[in-house]
Amino acid sequence: MINDLKKDSEERMQKSLDSLEQGFAKVRTGRAHPSILNGVMVSYYGSDVPLNQVANVGVEDSRTLLVQPFERTMVSAIDKAIRESDLGLNPISADAIRVPLPALTEETRKNMQKVARTEAENAKVAIRNIRRDVLGDIKSLLKDKEISEDDERRAGEDIQKITDKHIAEVDKRLAAKEAELLKV
Repeated sequence: MINDLKKDSEERMQKSLDSLEQGFAKVRTGRAHPSILNGVMVSYYGSDVPLNQVANVGVEDSRTLLVQPFERTMVSAIDKAIRESDLGLNPISADAIRVPLPALTEETRKNMQKVARTEAENAKVAIRNIRRDVLGDIKSLLKDKEISEDDERRAGEDIQKITDKHIAEVDKRLAAKEAELLKV
């Protein structure tokens, strides 16, 4: 029973790390990467859909993304969606849409660092919430006399070790992202 709780907490904490990676993918570095446009929603026949469902997004060169719509009529809608996103990008439209990524200024890099730190802190909070939930479950097992106090204490220590491991991983990934952002 306790092992199931440990395994569940490990899986949930891993999902928090995966979510952190998705958050980091949206934080722009100096290089073009298709995941920068992952959050862009395009109006498609009256409903908003993710950009990757109406177009192929690829890298033309190190500073330019190439967006190729599946339908020619979608060019203006995609262009508008990219402009209105909070990414600060100005696409150039023709048959395909080219999205040049401006060079990052020092101020932009610092802002991106703040965003990355916020994403990391959110991941840490999620991991700590998972720990709190699992420890609550363990306490309720003790209360129901399904486990002994020694089992509860050992399980609590194990959950703390799992939590510490995942928090350290968040810090490691944040340090790598910050180093990537500072690289000119």
